[in-house]
Amino acid sequence: MKPESDIDTSRVKGNTSPEVKHALLSYLVQPTHVSRSTGQPFRGFRAEFVSRMQLAEASILSKAEEPEKLEGRTVFEVIVDEGMFNEIGTMHGGCLAMIIDICSTMPVYVLGASTSACGIFGVQQSLNIIYHSPAVLGDKLRIVSTTLTLGSRARPGRCEVWNVTRHRLVASAVHINMVPSKPKASESAKL
Repeated sequence: MKPESDIDTSRVKGNTSPEVKHALLSYLVQPTHVSRSTGQPFRGFRAEFVSRMQLAEASILSKAEEPEKLEGRTVFEVIVDEGMFNEIGTMHGGCLAMIIDICSTMPVYVLGASTSACGIFGVQQSLNIIYHSPAVLGDKLRIVSTTLTLGSRARPGRCEVWNVTRHRLVASAVHINMVPSKPKASESAKL
């Protein structure tokens, strides 16, 4: 089955199928929902970050610690520009957190879709980030995300952001992605 659209998956390295790569790229370029107030597709500020990112790899690998288990792996690349800055001229931590949030979900989808376990993106339940070094204008960042395990509800993973230009770790993160339960018809939304 060949993906139907003009999205080119040939530049994405890795051993996942063209369909899985296509789904990742489609998820990144399409509006995520329709605005309640206007009825129009809504992209929000997420689209600003996503438009700068390039998917470089989508793979399924044997875990180094447990070769009989598989892990999903994705690699994204982005060049730091002025729109990502804080007031002191380095990449804003909130901007980097948003990029980690987006990228760390992707290997969960890759593993689920490739193994027929659960090919959905889910939502972040928690995201813990350690900032190691700053990134500045023109730095090329490589965002490497992997799954830890793929459960029926909780799906933890890790993410490392490497500065390719300066050869150093910018940030590392651990997250828990989850499959949200479907709301019951008789319940109203609760916070």
